[in-house]
Amino acid sequence: MAKTFRRVVTGHDENGVAVVVSDEPATQILQRPSRPGVTLTNFWISDGTPAEYDGAEETCTGDFILHPPRDGSVFRCVEFEPEDPEVLAGLDGKTAFAEMGASANIVEGARHPFMHRTDSVDYAVILKGEIHMLMDDTEVLVKAGDVVVQRGTNHAWSNRGTESCIIAFILIDGVTRRDASEPDARGIPRRQQP
Repeated sequence: MAKTFRRVVTGHDENGVAVVVSDEPATQILQRPSRPGVTLTNFWISDGTPAEYDGAEETCTGDFILHPPRDGSVFRCVEFEPEDPEVLAGLDGKTAFAEMGASANIVEGARHPFMHRTDSVDYAVILKGEIHMLMDDTEVLVKAGDVVVQRGTNHAWSNRGTESCIIAFILIDGVTRRDASEPDARGIPRRQQP
């Protein structure tokens, strides 16, 4: 059973006094058979930078999309239940990511069916449990209290343990470099050869 998150959103009343505008369970949740054992819960989506703090009082509406909006950000938690290798072997990552508008983000032929990347800088805090973060050729085990700064790299999450792992993510739309030309501003960075 996936965790339900209480989401408190603040704002200002007509006199500029700080108030709570919403205090209820987060409702933008994505669970799907194409990615069993994984629950995504969105808390807030910003569609620009600088982010507006006197704009809409609810931003988690519409389709559930993997990546942040252009120049925006997404705040979410993802719960990963322990993986079953036999079930995992029969899953199609492209189909699962297509349900989040991100079929092009999947890495074809990777060692994990959910290896993907986004053009973003993602701040992650492991809140509960532990999980392996797989990269192209390496992996690292991260545990509750650890943080990850994911910088537009190919990666997948693999829970090989016995308990659920919950990770809080803030995804910020990104570019390879601000001074890169338009074709080189997105995707895997092109390194200059010596």
